[in-house]
Amino acid sequence: MSGGASALLGEIEAAARLVYQAMAPTPQYVWPLLSERAGCEVWVKHENHTPIGAFKLRGGIAYLHRLRDSIPDLPGVITATRGNHGQSIAWAARRSGVRAVIVVPLGNSPEKNAAIRAHGAELVEFGDDFQEAAEHAARLAETGGLHLVRPFHPWLVQGVASYALEFLRAAPPLDTVYVPIGMGSGICGMIAARDALGLTTRIVGVVADTAPAYADSFWAGRVMTTPTANTLADGLACRVPDPVAVGVIAAGADAVVTVTDEAILAAIRHYLADTHNLAEGAGAAPLAAMLADADRGGRVGLVLSGGNADRDLVLRALKE
Repeated sequence: MSGGASALLGEIEAAARLVYQAMAPTPQYVWPLLSERAGCEVWVKHENHTPIGAFKLRGGIAYLHRLRDSIPDLPGVITATRGNHGQSIAWAARRSGVRAVIVVPLGNSPEKNAAIRAHGAELVEFGDDFQEAAEHAARLAETGGLHLVRPFHPWLVQGVASYALEFLRAAPPLDTVYVPIGMGSGICGMIAARDALGLTTRIVGVVADTAPAYADSFWAGRVMTTPTANTLADGLACRVPDPVAVGVIAAGADAVVTVTDEAILAAIRHYLADTHNLAEGAGAAPLAAMLADADRGGRVGLVLSGGNADRDLVLRALKE
């Protein structure tokens, strides 16, 4: 995404029009019990209400539309995922009449795997984590003649930014927004929308303390990798950040913080108790970060990025 604020806004609005051909905008609400718990006015952007239960769908819709325009005889697409990105590409590919192959690591969420298959994609299980699955997807793309959809790309960010544009336009001026970081499209979309609208909202990225690659990269000012990314929040399980995303986040975010798995489990419980909404681990992480922030106050925004939590994770959260 490039150019001045006006050009940037035009890019996001054009992508949003593509998104709205396939899905409606999602709501944003103030939940009184959640605000009472936090001690400030809290707005929640409900990306758990998209047709796949996660914000990623917006990027998939925009990406597949642009790709079909660029390659009319597209043989198929392939990507790697821990769940929601794969569902997004599978859903959008099916809508576009394109074959989709989705690579997940061994031991991935059975429920997310089932959802990917239900969208008509071919599922391949390979590797011990997302990075190994992504490397395998790249090899299969070369040998199978498929288009490789990387987890971070400007077309994905343009589509994803539509959620942030909705949020920042619909809510009163927000002092701070907390955004989860997986591979970076969600927070980069928020940065783009804020800048396009000329707002001064602080943007705080959130990662798991056992998958801190993006936090380490933000504070170091360069790409920092980690040997593992073991967290119950599979949407945050990144150990090799995208360098372009790191640059955007370093320039546009105010901080990137870490939260524990225990705090994420508590946030899942809080969402259920205070809003009767189900949040997956990544979706609950911003609430966990906000509650841990001693400087929280004013009017705060939380991105509930997805609600695709497995039954076992929900039971674990409720037992804590």
